[in-house]
Amino acid sequence: MSLHNLTPAEGSIKKGKRIARGEGSGKGGTATRGHNGQKSRSGYSKKIGFEGGQMPLQRRVPKFGFTNINRKEYQGINLDKIQALVDSGKITDTLSLETLIIHRLAGKNDLVKILGNGELKAKLNITVHKFTATAKAAIEAAGGEAVAL
Repeated sequence: MSLHNLTPAEGSIKKGKRIARGEGSGKGGTATRGHNGQKSRSGYSKKIGFEGGQMPLQRRVPKFGFTNINRKEYQGINLDKIQALVDSGKITDTLSLETLIIHRLAGKNDLVKILGNGELKAKLNITVHKFTATAKAAIEAAGGEAVAL
C-alpha cells in the first residue's frame, strides 16, 4: 500500500445527483430551480439582512447614543480579590500584570485598573496600568507601593 493507490472503503462514498445534465437524468430543464423568479436566475445572491422587500430589522429599530471609537476599556480588579490571593498564598510581596494573567484575573491584552472595594492588609508592590484614588490610598496605607505603567 502506498499513497497513489489509496481508495475509500467500499460503500462509504455516494455519487451525487448530476443536476442540469439533460432531460434523461430527471434533473434537466430547470435544473431543480423552478420556473421564474430571482432564485432561478444565474448570479443570484441574497443580500445580508434582506427580508424580501420588508423594511429590514436593522433599519426599523431606532438608533440612539454614541460609541466613542477611542474609548479604553479597563479590567477592574478590587482590593478584596487581591487580599484573597495573598490569603491563599498565591502572591507574597509583588503583584504585576504577569501575575494577574497567570491567575486569570486579566487577559494578556487587557488594561488593568485596581479598584478600591474591599480591604488590603498585606504590604504589596502593585504594578498595573491605573489605580483609583481610594485603591492607591489603601495600598499606601498598608505600607505598599502603587506603580502605574
